[in-house]
Amino acid sequence: MSIRRLGLGMTVLMLFAGIAFLQAAKTMTLSSNAFEDGGTIPRAYTCEGKDISPPLDWTDVPKAAQSLALVCDDPDAPGGSWVHWAAYDLSPVMTGLSENQPKTKIMTGGARQGKNDFGKLGWNGPCPPPGPLHHYVFALFALDTMSSFEPGLTKAQLLAAIKGHILAEARLTGTYQR
Repeated sequence: MSIRRLGLGMTVLMLFAGIAFLQAAKTMTLSSNAFEDGGTIPRAYTCEGKDISPPLDWTDVPKAAQSLALVCDDPDAPGGSWVHWAAYDLSPVMTGLSENQPKTKIMTGGARQGKNDFGKLGWNGPCPPPGPLHHYVFALFALDTMSSFEPGLTKAQLLAAIKGHILAEARLTGTYQR
């Protein structure tokens, strides 16, 4: 068999192996039973309601993940992106968060909460000024590391810390308007 033919055979084999791998790979998903992706966030989760965190569910976290991080912000805020929630060191075996997470430094299971742009720990919901529709983007990151950071990181500090450690990412967007 010629080297040329062997090379072609190996290329075809690698192509089929790559296709099989891509078909077997799963994409991490993030959802909520309170609102659909692109749907309206119910009033209970906003400053006009109880201002409690919405329930979140996720699937297909990579097996290599050591922890998860979560950020929610409003890119439509008048002064630029406004952070509503940051949480990190979530266990990769968790499949979600129930609604009304405590606004404490340490969450159930040892996860830590960062500081939002209201200057508080934990979730503070949509509270846009009257006017156009705002989008609230929840981003879940599967990480190849477990941090040892104290509670209270800002979104910018968290994103800088996880740079280069993201294995997978999932997004969910809710909307709200006053």
